[in-house]
Amino acid sequence: MSASVAFGLLVSLASACVINLGFFVQHRAATGLPELKLRHPIATLIPLLKDRAWVIGNLAGVLGWLLYLLALWLAPLSLVQAASAGGVGVLAFAVWKGGGVPLLRRELAGVGAAMAGLVLLGISLAAGNDEGVKTDLGPLLMWLGGSVVAAGIAVGPLARAVAPGAGLGIAAGILYAAGDISNKAAYGGRYWLWPVLSAFHLVALIGLQLGFQRGGALATAGSANLLLNALPIVAGVALFHEGIPSGALGGARIAAFALVIIGAVLLARSEPSATPGVPRAEAGV
Repeated sequence: MSASVAFGLLVSLASACVINLGFFVQHRAATGLPELKLRHPIATLIPLLKDRAWVIGNLAGVLGWLLYLLALWLAPLSLVQAASAGGVGVLAFAVWKGGGVPLLRRELAGVGAAMAGLVLLGISLAAGNDEGVKTDLGPLLMWLGGSVVAAGIAVGPLARAVAPGAGLGIAAGILYAAGDISNKAAYGGRYWLWPVLSAFHLVALIGLQLGFQRGGALATAGSANLLLNALPIVAGVALFHEGIPSGALGGARIAAFALVIIGAVLLARSEPSATPGVPRAEAGV
C-alpha cells in the first residue's frame, strides 16, 4: 500500500467522524421542527436553514464531504468508502452518550458488523490495491437510473417492512451513493456529472431530514451511512474495475464489504429507540 493510499484512508476516517457527528446534530434539530414534507421541498428547507443547530450540523457534513473528496483523490473509491463505513461507530457513540439513548442489541450488532468489516479491510490492504480505470458511460447511466428506482422502492413498498424512518434513510443512502459515484466518474473528464451529483445529494438531504422526524438516528442516518459507503464499494469493483486481491486477503476484503451491508440491514430492521422527538407516520411524506 502506497503512502498516498494510506493517507487517503486516514482522511476518509476523519471525514466519516465529522459527517456522522453532523448527522447526529441534524437529527436532534430536525425532530424539534414542524413536520417536513417531501411534496414541498423548498418549504421543507426553509425551517431547516433557520435553525442554528441544524445549520451547524449541515456545515459539519459539508466539511466532512470536502475531506471525503480529498480522500477520493488520494485512494481508490472502494477502499475510501469501506474505511468511511466505520463512521457508524461514531454515530452510535453519539446517540448513546450525547443523546442518552440505550442501544438495542440489534443496533449494537449492526454497528459491530460494520466495525468488523473495517478491521478486515485493514487486513486485506496488505496485498495492495488496483487503482481502477475510467468507467464506460452505458453502465454508469444504468447504475444511476437503477439508483433512482431503488430509492423509490425504499420510500414506497419497503418502508412498511423496516423501522420507522429507515426507508427514507435507505433511499437517502442510495442517492448519496449515486452522487458519490457520479463524482468519481467526473474525475475522468465528464464534468457534466457534477450537476447530477448536486441533484442526487439535494434530494438525499431532504429525504434524510424527513427520516429524522420519523425514526431514530441509527435507523435513519445509520442505514444511510452504511449504504452510501457500501454501494460505491460495489461500484468501485463493478464500474471502475478496482481489483480485489487473490487468496485469503481477497476473501477478507469481500467479507469486509459483506459485513458493511449486513450492518445496514440490522440497523434498518431495528425497532425505534427512545431518541428525542416523536416519529411520525410515513404517510406524512
